[in-house]
Amino acid sequence: MIANVLIALLGLAVSLFIYWRRLREDYPSEIIFSSAFITYLLIFIAWAVSYRFLPGWFFWLTFLGLIFGVGLSVFKFRIRFYESLEGMTFSVLPWLSFIFLSDSVENSSLISFFGFVVVLAFIFVFYYFETHYKNFSWYRSGKIGFAGLATLGVFFLVRSAIAIFFTSVLSFTGKFEVYLSGIVAFVAFLTIFNLGRKEA
Repeated sequence: MIANVLIALLGLAVSLFIYWRRLREDYPSEIIFSSAFITYLLIFIAWAVSYRFLPGWFFWLTFLGLIFGVGLSVFKFRIRFYESLEGMTFSVLPWLSFIFLSDSVENSSLISFFGFVVVLAFIFVFYYFETHYKNFSWYRSGKIGFAGLATLGVFFLVRSAIAIFFTSVLSFTGKFEVYLSGIVAFVAFLTIFNLGRKEA
Protein backbone atom coordinates (compact mmCIF):
# COMPACT_ATOMS: atom_id res chain seq x y z
CA MET A 1 0.00 0.00 0.00
CA ILE A 2 2.76 2.44 0.99
CA ALA A 3 4.72 1.49 -2.11
CA ASN A 4 1.68 2.23 -4.29
CA VAL A 5 1.27 5.66 -2.69
CA LEU A 6 4.95 6.49 -3.15
CA ILE A 7 4.89 5.40 -6.78
CA ALA A 8 1.71 7.40 -7.41
CA LEU A 9 3.38 10.47 -5.87
CA LEU A 10 6.47 9.89 -8.00
CA GLY A 11 4.26 9.64 -11.07
CA LEU A 12 2.53 12.87 -10.06
CA ALA A 13 5.88 14.62 -9.69
CA VAL A 14 6.95 13.44 -13.15
CA SER A 15 3.60 14.58 -14.54
CA LEU A 16 3.98 18.05 -13.01
CA PHE A 17 7.50 18.36 -14.38
CA ILE A 18 6.38 17.43 -17.89
CA TYR A 19 3.45 19.87 -17.76
CA TRP A 20 5.75 22.66 -16.54
CA ARG A 21 8.38 21.86 -19.16
CA ARG A 22 5.85 22.05 -21.99
CA LEU A 23 4.40 25.42 -20.94
CA ARG A 24 7.40 27.13 -19.35
CA GLU A 25 8.32 29.18 -22.45
CA ASP A 26 4.92 30.87 -22.57
CA TYR A 27 3.84 31.22 -18.93
CA PRO A 28 5.40 31.96 -15.50
CA SER A 29 6.04 28.91 -13.32
CA GLU A 30 3.50 29.99 -10.69
CA ILE A 31 0.73 30.05 -13.29
CA ILE A 32 1.73 26.66 -14.67
CA PHE A 33 1.81 24.98 -11.25
CA SER A 34 -1.39 26.72 -10.14
CA SER A 35 -3.08 25.46 -13.29
CA ALA A 36 -1.81 21.93 -12.67
CA PHE A 37 -2.88 22.07 -9.02
CA ILE A 38 -6.44 23.06 -9.93
CA THR A 39 -6.67 20.34 -12.56
CA TYR A 40 -5.28 17.58 -10.34
CA LEU A 41 -7.47 18.73 -7.45
CA LEU A 42 -10.58 18.43 -9.61
CA ILE A 43 -9.41 15.03 -10.87
CA PHE A 44 -8.99 13.85 -7.27
CA ILE A 45 -12.38 15.24 -6.20
CA ALA A 46 -14.08 13.58 -9.17
CA TRP A 47 -12.36 10.28 -8.35
CA ALA A 48 -13.37 10.55 -4.68
CA VAL A 49 -17.00 11.21 -5.62
CA SER A 50 -17.04 8.28 -8.02
CA TYR A 51 -15.38 6.02 -5.43
CA ARG A 52 -18.05 6.91 -2.88
CA PHE A 53 -21.18 7.12 -5.02
CA LEU A 54 -20.57 5.97 -8.62
CA PRO A 55 -17.70 3.45 -8.73
CA GLY A 56 -18.69 2.27 -12.19
CA TRP A 57 -18.17 5.77 -13.59
CA PHE A 58 -14.77 6.52 -12.07
CA PHE A 59 -13.04 6.86 -15.45
CA TRP A 60 -15.57 9.27 -16.87
CA LEU A 61 -15.84 11.39 -13.75
CA THR A 62 -12.06 11.74 -13.48
CA PHE A 63 -11.91 12.58 -17.20
CA LEU A 64 -14.53 15.28 -16.65
CA GLY A 65 -12.46 16.51 -13.71
CA LEU A 66 -9.49 16.89 -16.05
CA ILE A 67 -11.56 18.74 -18.67
CA PHE A 68 -13.11 21.07 -16.12
CA GLY A 69 -9.68 21.66 -14.59
CA VAL A 70 -8.25 22.68 -17.94
CA GLY A 71 -11.29 24.86 -18.63
CA LEU A 72 -11.01 26.59 -15.25
CA SER A 73 -7.31 27.17 -15.81
CA VAL A 74 -8.05 28.75 -19.17
CA PHE A 75 -10.63 31.04 -17.59
CA LYS A 76 -8.62 31.94 -14.48
CA PHE A 77 -5.07 32.18 -15.83
CA ARG A 78 -5.76 32.94 -19.51
CA ILE A 79 -3.84 29.88 -20.63
CA ARG A 80 -4.61 28.85 -24.20
CA PHE A 81 -7.03 25.92 -24.15
CA TYR A 82 -5.44 23.65 -26.74
CA GLU A 83 -1.96 24.24 -25.35
CA SER A 84 -3.11 23.38 -21.83
CA LEU A 85 -5.12 20.36 -22.95
CA GLU A 86 -2.21 19.02 -24.96
CA GLY A 87 0.24 19.53 -22.11
CA MET A 88 -2.09 17.91 -19.60
CA THR A 89 -2.87 14.98 -21.92
CA PHE A 90 0.79 14.16 -22.36
CA SER A 91 1.75 14.74 -18.73
CA VAL A 92 -0.99 12.46 -17.38
CA LEU A 93 0.16 9.45 -19.44
CA PRO A 94 3.40 8.76 -17.51
CA TRP A 95 1.48 9.11 -14.25
CA LEU A 96 -1.01 6.46 -15.38
CA SER A 97 1.82 4.18 -16.49
CA PHE A 98 3.35 4.36 -12.99
CA ILE A 99 0.01 3.46 -11.40
CA PHE A 100 -0.63 0.52 -13.75
CA LEU A 101 2.91 -0.82 -13.37
CA SER A 102 2.77 -0.57 -9.58
CA ASP A 103 -0.53 -2.44 -9.41
CA SER A 104 0.63 -5.12 -11.86
CA VAL A 105 3.73 -5.83 -9.72
CA GLU A 106 2.03 -5.73 -6.32
CA ASN A 107 -1.05 -7.75 -7.29
CA SER A 108 0.45 -9.80 -10.15
CA SER A 109 -2.29 -8.31 -12.30
CA LEU A 110 -2.05 -9.13 -15.99
CA ILE A 111 -4.78 -6.59 -16.76
CA SER A 112 -2.82 -3.81 -15.05
CA PHE A 113 0.32 -4.80 -16.94
CA PHE A 114 -1.67 -4.67 -20.17
CA GLY A 115 -2.87 -1.21 -19.13
CA PHE A 116 0.75 -0.20 -18.56
CA VAL A 117 1.73 -1.38 -22.04
CA VAL A 118 -1.23 0.42 -23.61
CA VAL A 119 -0.37 3.69 -21.87
CA LEU A 120 3.24 3.39 -23.07
CA ALA A 121 1.91 2.86 -26.58
CA PHE A 122 -0.10 6.07 -26.34
CA ILE A 123 2.97 7.97 -25.18
CA PHE A 124 4.62 6.94 -28.44
CA VAL A 125 1.42 7.80 -30.34
CA PHE A 126 1.51 11.29 -28.87
CA TYR A 127 5.21 11.67 -29.69
CA TYR A 128 4.58 10.57 -33.29
CA PHE A 129 1.76 13.05 -33.78
CA GLU A 130 3.72 15.87 -32.18
CA THR A 131 6.78 15.35 -34.37
CA HIS A 132 4.90 14.79 -37.64
CA TYR A 133 1.67 16.82 -37.60
CA LYS A 134 3.23 19.84 -39.33
CA ASN A 135 4.03 17.58 -42.28
CA PHE A 136 0.37 16.69 -42.80
CA SER A 137 -0.66 18.68 -45.87
CA TRP A 138 -4.34 18.65 -44.91
CA TYR A 139 -3.59 20.26 -41.53
CA ARG A 140 -2.97 23.63 -43.07
CA SER A 141 -3.01 25.82 -39.97
CA GLY A 142 -0.21 23.97 -38.21
CA LYS A 143 -1.70 25.11 -34.89
CA ILE A 144 -0.73 23.49 -31.62
CA GLY A 145 -3.26 21.08 -30.21
CA PHE A 146 -3.15 18.41 -32.90
CA ALA A 147 -1.08 15.90 -30.91
CA GLY A 148 -3.24 16.11 -27.80
CA LEU A 149 -6.55 15.96 -29.65
CA ALA A 150 -5.39 13.17 -31.97
CA THR A 151 -4.12 11.10 -29.05
CA LEU A 152 -7.41 11.56 -27.22
CA GLY A 153 -9.33 10.71 -30.38
CA VAL A 154 -7.39 7.50 -30.98
CA PHE A 155 -7.62 6.58 -27.29
CA PHE A 156 -11.40 6.87 -27.17
CA LEU A 157 -11.77 5.23 -30.56
CA VAL A 158 -9.86 2.22 -29.20
CA ARG A 159 -12.02 2.24 -26.05
CA SER A 160 -15.14 2.25 -28.18
CA ALA A 161 -13.87 -0.63 -30.32
CA ILE A 162 -12.87 -2.70 -27.28
CA ALA A 163 -16.23 -2.01 -25.62
CA ILE A 164 -18.02 -3.68 -28.52
CA PHE A 165 -16.60 -7.03 -27.44
CA PHE A 166 -15.64 -6.54 -23.78
CA THR A 167 -18.29 -4.48 -22.01
CA SER A 168 -17.31 -5.82 -18.57
CA VAL A 169 -13.96 -4.02 -18.36
CA LEU A 170 -13.71 -2.27 -14.99
CA SER A 171 -13.52 1.29 -16.34
CA PHE A 172 -16.30 0.73 -18.88
CA THR A 173 -19.93 1.73 -18.35
CA GLY A 174 -21.43 -1.35 -19.93
CA LYS A 175 -23.20 -1.04 -23.26
CA PHE A 176 -23.11 2.76 -23.06
CA GLU A 177 -19.32 2.78 -23.32
CA VAL A 178 -19.37 2.25 -27.08
CA TYR A 179 -21.44 5.38 -27.60
CA LEU A 180 -19.76 7.58 -24.98
CA SER A 181 -16.24 6.83 -26.16
CA GLY A 182 -17.33 7.06 -29.78
CA ILE A 183 -18.83 10.51 -29.22
CA VAL A 184 -15.67 11.82 -27.52
CA ALA A 185 -13.51 10.40 -30.34
CA PHE A 186 -15.77 12.05 -32.93
CA VAL A 187 -15.63 15.41 -31.14
CA ALA A 188 -11.82 15.19 -30.91
CA PHE A 189 -11.41 14.45 -34.62
CA LEU A 190 -13.98 17.07 -35.59
CA THR A 191 -12.11 19.64 -33.51
CA ILE A 192 -8.88 18.71 -35.29
CA PHE A 193 -10.61 19.21 -38.65
CA ASN A 194 -11.90 22.64 -37.65
CA LEU A 195 -8.58 23.63 -36.11
CA GLY A 196 -6.75 22.59 -39.26
CA ARG A 197 -8.92 24.83 -41.41
CA LYS A 198 -8.05 28.00 -39.49
CA GLU A 199 -5.32 30.23 -40.74
CA ALA A 200 -2.07 30.04 -38.83
